Amino acid sequence: MIELVLTAAGSQRVRFAISPLEEVLGAVQTLLGVRTPPARLPWLSGVPDVPELTAVLSARHYITEFLSPPPEGPETTASAQLRAVRATPPSQVALELSMVDADLSQLPSDPATARDVLADQLETVWNAVLAPQWPRLRELLAADIAHRTRRLGSGGLAAMLSELHPRVRLSGTSVLVDVRARERLEIDARGLLLIPAVFAWPNVGVVTVPPWQVSLLYPARGVAALWTSSSAPPEALAEVLGRTRALLLATLDRPAATTELARRHGLAPATVSAHLTALRGAGLLASERRGHRVLYRRTELGDALLTGKI
Repeated sequence: MIELVLTAAGSQRVRFAISPLEEVLGAVQTLLGVRTPPARLPWLSGVPDVPELTAVLSARHYITEFLSPPPEGPETTASAQLRAVRATPPSQVALELSMVDADLSQLPSDPATARDVLADQLETVWNAVLAPQWPRLRELLAADIAHRTRRLGSGGLAAMLSELHPRVRLSGTSVLVDVRARERLEIDARGLLLIPAVFAWPNVGVVTVPPWQVSLLYPARGVAALWTSSSAPPEALAEVLGRTRALLLATLDRPAATTELARRHGLAPATVSAHLTALRGAGLLASERRGHRVLYRRTELGDALLTGKI
């Protein structure tokens, strides 16, 4: 059991973030068979030749923290994280690599050189495998954060954590994580970072190695349906709303942004934006700003109209 004690300072900064490099690590480990695929992902069929990175990620228990440094927030980019990886002090690299339970004999013996090799290979996998899929992955992660934030606002920290993962709960002023490790940490003024991840399923992970911010990684909601097509809208609804608006309403079973919807349906962003505005004006959609993006989702009225309950 890991006990994360929420101090007076730490309890004020429980926040969410998105980690692009965590998805890189998860994708490679899935391909290596170390992690269970969260769903059938047709695009995840091969990984570039990255032998040193593959060696590290073949470990079963510990794969370092510096290869996926805690992100600043929901808008963190892969480029920003890669800069952080390349800035990791060699002493920290050496410490973490010494903890990896895998054969790392092919890595350069110099920690700085090993760090740079691994960073280059992370970037290679990102560009070849994750970057083309990132808009859709990112929308799912942002939707998860939006849901958790609403739950935090309506039910408080205990209610939000109780739905995060079966192994996570709040007890008094401590967040308890039911894993094999035994550790008790006080959350400092940096707070507790909560990171949804596509490839975390079905597990939960905790970053506790100093000097990194204490972070809790958990499976994002809706991964199983990520690459499934939304069902076509009812024909009667299409006749009333118009086919494009009915299609967009049917698609928004999870929040999405205008650009994602435009790519998915082969439409101009301006066209999608106009239809979304009309649907929102009719009370069928709601919108929420997340950073620089606006996410749209169906309202209860939109659900009822789509399912023929009104």
